[in-house]
Amino acid sequence: MPSPEAPDDPSGPAADFVAIALIQTTHGRRGEVAADLLTDFPERFQPGLQVTLLTGEQRRMLSVEAAWFHKGRVILKFEGVDSLTEAETLRGTLVQVPRAARFPLPSGRIYVSDLMGCSVLEQEEVLGRVVGWEETGAVPLLRVEGATGELLIPFTAEICYAVDAAGKQIRVRLPQGLREINPATVPGRKASHKNRR
Repeated sequence: MPSPEAPDDPSGPAADFVAIALIQTTHGRRGEVAADLLTDFPERFQPGLQVTLLTGEQRRMLSVEAAWFHKGRVILKFEGVDSLTEAETLRGTLVQVPRAARFPLPSGRIYVSDLMGCSVLEQEEVLGRVVGWEETGAVPLLRVEGATGELLIPFTAEICYAVDAAGKQIRVRLPQGLREINPATVPGRKASHKNRR
């Protein structure tokens, strides 16, 4: 079972960082922000935690002054961000930590970030490379980009029967008809636009 900490770009220098939260909005008037969790370890949000904020190409190092949870989100107060106006500039920002600072996972679990960039093979045919991850509320989907376009593959043990994250390879047995499904025909489905989680 994967954990969601993921790099913003698994193919470049940014892969040295993993995202643990995404700032959505401000909270209060003293510089606090509300962020969606992108980690299975919410306990990592403690005063003194050093993080990198990523907005576009801009990186900014900050320290967490305070953190608490409210309505499924983490509320963060960063040192030096003390007003609503300053907090507004952080909307849409990824909160990251160095990849080396990821928490160790129990046996049998894997980080989504480690799946990014993996080659996907059915028998000896290379179907493409993992470029994204989608939570569906049921079975999560790997977004695989290949020569024939994008393919959405359910991430289950029956289909993705051999996952070698270290070797960057996933072997699959696709259900009949899966290749013919075109994601563009699914209402609300967006084309692949970034390398994630």
